Amino acid sequence: MRTPRPARHPVPALAALLLAASLALTGCSGAGEDSASGAADRGVAAPDADHKGGANEAAPGGAGSGARATAPAKLPTAHIIRTASLTVQVKDAPKALEEARTSTENAGGYVGNETTTRDEEGHERTRVVLRVPVEKYDEVLTGLEGAGKLLDRSAKAEDVTDQVVDVESRIKSQRASVARIRELMDQATRLSDVVTLEGELSTRQADLEALLARQESLKDRTSLATITLSLSETPVKKEAKDDDPGFVDALAGGWNAFVTMLRWLAVALGAVLPFAAVAALLALLWLRVVRPRLPRPAPATSALGPLPTARPAPQSPQSPPARTPDEQD
Repeated sequence: MRTPRPARHPVPALAALLLAASLALTGCSGAGEDSASGAADRGVAAPDADHKGGANEAAPGGAGSGARATAPAKLPTAHIIRTASLTVQVKDAPKALEEARTSTENAGGYVGNETTTRDEEGHERTRVVLRVPVEKYDEVLTGLEGAGKLLDRSAKAEDVTDQVVDVESRIKSQRASVARIRELMDQATRLSDVVTLEGELSTRQADLEALLARQESLKDRTSLATITLSLSETPVKKEAKDDDPGFVDALAGGWNAFVTMLRWLAVALGAVLPFAAVAALLALLWLRVVRPRLPRPAPATSALGPLPTARPAPQSPQSPPARTPDEQD
C-alpha cells in the first residue's frame, strides 16, 4: 500500500509571484518617469536653443539655459520735422535781429530768407527764417521768445519716420535692380539687347537719383528745425471779429462803392482826355484849313461833251405872258 503524501501549501509560491510582479511594475514606472522627464527637459531646452540662436550649445556645461541674457529691445529712431513761427514786439528790430542771428549761428544753424520793411512812421518790421539743429531747437526757441513781448507763437511737429524707412527700403531695392541691369549688360552679346538694357538702366538710374534726392530732403528737414521769426517795433493790430452787417454797414459799403466808381471814372476820363483833345484839334484843322483848299468836283460830262443845262427863256416886256394849255382852252 502506498502511503499518502502530505499536501503542499501554495502560499510561498504565490507570495514569490506577487513580489516579482511588483518589482517589474516598479521598474517600468521608474523607466517611464525617467523617459518622460528626459523628454520634458529636451522639450524645454530645444525652444530655448532655437530662441537664443544656438547660444546655449556653445555655453560649457549646459549653463546657457540658466544664465539667459535679457537684452533690451532696440526702438526705431524717430524722424520728426519741427517748425515754429514767432511774432515778437521789440524796441529795436535791428538789434533783436542781430541777437537772433548770433544765437542761431552759435547753435550751429544758419539764417535763411530775410525781409525788412519800414512803415510811414519809420518803424521797422523784419521777417527772417532760421534753421537750427533739432538738439538746440528748444533752447533757441526759448531765447527768441524772451527777446521782447511775445505776440504770437505756433509750433508743429510732423513724424515722417514711415517715409524715411520707405525711402531707404526703396533705395536699397533700386540699387540692387541697377546692379542686376549692369550685370545683364556685361553678359549681353546682341546689340538690340544692349540698347534695351541701356534704356532700362537709364530709367532705373533716374528713379534712384530721385529717391536719393528725396532722402536728402528728408534728412535736411529732420536734422534742422525751421523757425520763422517776425520782429516788429509796433504792436500788430488784430483783425476785428466779423459781425452780421446792418443798415449802416450796407450804407457805408454802398457809399464806398459809389466813391470808388467815381474815382475810376475820373481816372478813365483823365486817361482819355489827351486823346480827345488831339482828335478835336485834328478835326478843326481839317474843317478850317485842309477842306477849303481841296479842289471841287468837275460837272458831269458825256462822250459828246458837257451836258447842256436848261435855261429859262427870256420874256420881253410887250409880249403877254405865256399861257398854259388849260388857259388856252
